[in-house]
Amino acid sequence: MTKKTSRYPQRIRNELRFRELTVLRVERISAGFQRIVLGGDALEGFSSQGFDDHTKVFFPEPGSHFVPPTVTDEGIVWADGVRPTTRDYTPLYDEERHELALDFYLHDGGVASTWAKQAREGDTLTIGGPRGSLVVPEDYAYQVYVCDESGMPALRRRLEAIGRLTVRPNVTALVSVQNAAYQDYLSDLDGFAIEWFVGQDEQAVDARLSQLSIPAEDYFIWITGEGKVVKKLSQRFDTEAFDPRLMRATAYWHNKPSLD
Repeated sequence: MTKKTSRYPQRIRNELRFRELTVLRVERISAGFQRIVLGGDALEGFSSQGFDDHTKVFFPEPGSHFVPPTVTDEGIVWADGVRPTTRDYTPLYDEERHELALDFYLHDGGVASTWAKQAREGDTLTIGGPRGSLVVPEDYAYQVYVCDESGMPALRRRLEAIGRLTVRPNVTALVSVQNAAYQDYLSDLDGFAIEWFVGQDEQAVDARLSQLSIPAEDYFIWITGEGKVVKKLSQRFDTEAFDPRLMRATAYWHNKPSLD
């Protein structure tokens, strides 16, 4: 098949910086998500151009003193002591308000989820990056998004951007959730075909993907979630009929006790 699509996602690099930010607000925005809004002078120069960018978030042990690493010409230099646990989160940056929001999926046992449940105004949180972005054109005529709770903040960011386009493309989103109540996280996004799979039924999602009529050009496919699930679902598109540069399959977590 001849590929006529000439517009491909572009990778860009950002200046790597570590920022200690202050919690401005804590908002329970959904049955399954807690939003932590961060601010401070350290946000100056923050850049995130990719809808599924990852910002590394540091969670030191309670009562411990964490000194963020510094960036030198030779690389990242860490201070002495135990390095804290880290997790990656989608940055939701409001440039006009100069605020950064992180939406935490709430679940039992996760270090990040536990921190988010206990966070209060005035607390501090250290983040790093994003080190780079994959800038994906928003106006591909046909777009498919597949995710579970871990990818819902990135999906939200993407759909919000697409919703601002003058001409809205054909978008299908397949979202797996453990609890139907979590659908409220995206309930304010009107005009999108969001299909829900309660119970995270991998087979049902795969069957639905098989029914989609994806055109030969001008499309984009995004699949995220648990590593093995992502690998299996993305295999459907591992043929000559699909351009690998127009598909992004990324493991957001791996099946283990903690889903942070």
